Amino acid sequence: MNKHKRHFTLLALAAAATLAAGPAAAQGGYPNKPVTLIVPTAPGGTTDIAARMLAEPLGKALGQTVIVDNRGGANGAVAAVAVKRAEADGYTLLMQYSGYHVITPHVSSQPPQWTFDDLRPVANVLSAPQVIVVREGLPVKSMGELAAYAKAHPGKLAYASSGNGSLQHVTGAMLEQQAGIQMNHIPYKGTGPALQDLLGGQVDLTFGTPPPYMPHIATGKLRALAVTGKARLPSLPNVPTAAEAGLPKLDATSWFAVFAPAKTPQAVVDKLSAEIARIVATPAFKQKAAEQGAAADYMSPQQLGDYSRAELARWGQVVKASRISAD
Repeated sequence: MNKHKRHFTLLALAAAATLAAGPAAAQGGYPNKPVTLIVPTAPGGTTDIAARMLAEPLGKALGQTVIVDNRGGANGAVAAVAVKRAEADGYTLLMQYSGYHVITPHVSSQPPQWTFDDLRPVANVLSAPQVIVVREGLPVKSMGELAAYAKAHPGKLAYASSGNGSLQHVTGAMLEQQAGIQMNHIPYKGTGPALQDLLGGQVDLTFGTPPPYMPHIATGKLRALAVTGKARLPSLPNVPTAAEAGLPKLDATSWFAVFAPAKTPQAVVDKLSAEIARIVATPAFKQKAAEQGAAADYMSPQQLGDYSRAELARWGQVVKASRISAD
């Protein structure tokens, strides 16, 4: 073999080896450019807050900017499909909301635009119960008073949700069943718009993870009646759990997790998950989460995958019992 032919053969072998190693290796090491973290909601909700809490420290850890990109719509499908179709190279990620991940598949009659197999678990970041909040001026100060008011004014109370088939929608239906009341459901395109109308008095109450509501609870613009977790929140110590308020089956906790396209290389997933684990374990992140009424709650890719499938089965039973539809 002459020198030129041997050189060409070595180059070809090197190129083939690089391609076989996967997209990250082909790009010269991960990461070597900004990472986009897609959020399936409008700005202002807990999913958006979780993404922004993570983006800055993750960017520092990776040595690259992490860009938060809000793509709300279609009960999370717009964002999930964007990540599903992205290059599986670790540069496009999804900050997923559990309601979209494990409830939406049960409530839509339309063919799914994405499935669990299209997204690869990376790490869970936050978990939070929902807080039941009412507008300023509604003459109720407890869940008992809310139920009494609803019974005295049947069909008059309007509750907001982030969309048909959302966790808020399901929680509202659960409350109606357990308290024996009737309310009007008003769906919005995300928590942010729902919150604005609640503050404006266009709706009477809502259910949601605490972060977007905490500042308004603090100022008295909203009143918290109960939390739907198993324990009181340190940030809302005087607000009872739903069980303490007489609704023991009203248990609804959300979680917020990072996913990647299905074929993302293992090395990239491992690197991202390890960095997120370190961030979530820091006192600063834990304190910020607690101030928002949430908990720093890391899960590994395997743990997140197993947990999300168990949650899919659990919420399927709740949706069936509640007869909820997103259509």
